[in-house]
Amino acid sequence: MTRIDAHHHIWDLSRRPQSWLESPEVAPIHRDFTLTDFAATAAEAEIGRSVLVQVLPDAEETREFLALAARSDSVAGVVGWADLTRPDLSDELAALGRSPGGELLRGIRHLVQAESDPRWLAREDVRGGLRQVAEAGLVYDLLVVPHQLPAAIETVRALPELEFVLDHLAKPPVASGELEPWAGLIRELAAEPNVTAKLSGLITEAAWDDWEAEALKPYVDVALDAFGPGRLMFGSDWPVCLLAGSLPAWAETAGALLAGAGLSAAECDEVFQGTATRVYRVRP
Repeated sequence: MTRIDAHHHIWDLSRRPQSWLESPEVAPIHRDFTLTDFAATAAEAEIGRSVLVQVLPDAEETREFLALAARSDSVAGVVGWADLTRPDLSDELAALGRSPGGELLRGIRHLVQAESDPRWLAREDVRGGLRQVAEAGLVYDLLVVPHQLPAAIETVRALPELEFVLDHLAKPPVASGELEPWAGLIRELAAEPNVTAKLSGLITEAAWDDWEAEALKPYVDVALDAFGPGRLMFGSDWPVCLLAGSLPAWAETAGALLAGAGLSAAECDEVFQGTATRVYRVRP
């Protein structure tokens, strides 16, 4: 089986400086990361295809990612950025689709986790933009943290025509070991049929230098119980994951946790390949 990594990034700081990388705690990843770098580490984890995800709220970055993906043998789709509040969003999405590599645009994401308003997703202008994302035949990646889940749940219910993908399981508090209210909200969100989720970003929510698979298990178990393997997909969150561990180490840990939860080989394949293939329309 060729695995699919449904969530990774790249960046070139000489082209697009990123202020969030200037904090001392993220110094290990304050450098350039290229598709060549990704391919080398992905091969160790038996990953052959991937989805490249936006980093900055910058439409030019999205165009650049699409062009790179078009020249890549492994990038099967791009989740880009567009301003959901602009009234002519449909025109912008159409323009992205016509740009080089535009046929690989699979979804849109906004850094909702950085919004100070916990109900940003409930704003009418935002929901108007999300409707245009649905009309364009794209999915929407939900990047939220636990206190933003109530607004996310309301929004998912209000827009049944749009396929949502929850990134990083909404960043549960792994380091503290707390499950609630996160777990209850995840189950409520998963009750909506137009949502899938990424098994990604968990090791960087744990203690970076001292995490064990056992600390992640309760959160993976909640996700499996809520979504099932047919609505979960593996993502590395590389290179952000390097703050806590390598891509191959996370892939091995995820596989062990899935097998330990009693999943069959076919069910594990769903998480590592099947769900992403369907949701992001990954071609062979």
